[in-house]
Amino acid sequence: MIQRILFPVAALILALVFWQLAVDWYDIPKFVLPSPLAIYSAFTTQASNLFAAAFVTLKVTLTALLFAVFSGVLLALFFSISRTFEATFYPFAVVLQVTPIVSIAPLVIIWVGIENVDRAAIIIAWLAAFFPILANMSAGLRSVDKDLEDIFALYGASRWQKFWLLEWPTAQPYLLASLKISSGLALIGAVVAEFVAGSGSATGLAWRILEAGHRLQIETMFAGLLMLSLLGMALFYAFSTLERIVCRRQ
Repeated sequence: MIQRILFPVAALILALVFWQLAVDWYDIPKFVLPSPLAIYSAFTTQASNLFAAAFVTLKVTLTALLFAVFSGVLLALFFSISRTFEATFYPFAVVLQVTPIVSIAPLVIIWVGIENVDRAAIIIAWLAAFFPILANMSAGLRSVDKDLEDIFALYGASRWQKFWLLEWPTAQPYLLASLKISSGLALIGAVVAEFVAGSGSATGLAWRILEAGHRLQIETMFAGLLMLSLLGMALFYAFSTLERIVCRRQ
């Protein structure tokens, strides 16, 4: 446990020290590559704006993730009930997965309206996060023990009882594992939407990064990227912790 924390922190400190020394030694202009100290200064100076923007991006990400969980679990349940339904509609879900989200984002923003960037960002983030939940939940529902299914059928369990008492507990680890992936994808989708919009009502982290880039405030851009990285790591480790707690209880 100590190694998993100590070694990455030590590697990060060494990389930052090397970065700072290289920028100072070669006198690299800050509009090309700012030093870690300059980025830290920009981060502390713009902290209130960055945290406000991070809250907007996080709200969009979690909203899209909630919709992705609801739609993914519901559709996976329909797939487990009817193989015909799965064979008919699963290819369309695959199409959404393999189509680059950057190519879909402009269309979604046009259809929703540039004045509703947050709504478009939720849709785009949902598209990015939906498929891993559907695929993993479907795999979880298919992994139910056949002997237990026979026991439930023998005792005349209803479809709801079978789902809640057998299929849902079996599929939970698969769903929790998919959340670690889909949370990051939802964050990427929200950021892509803001980058594509470029203006309008967007006030998230991507918009702050674009604004800093237009003003050649490269250290502020790096500060925004740092905030995005911290946000993504927080989501990943939050769902990892939730997965450990739930699986330990099971």
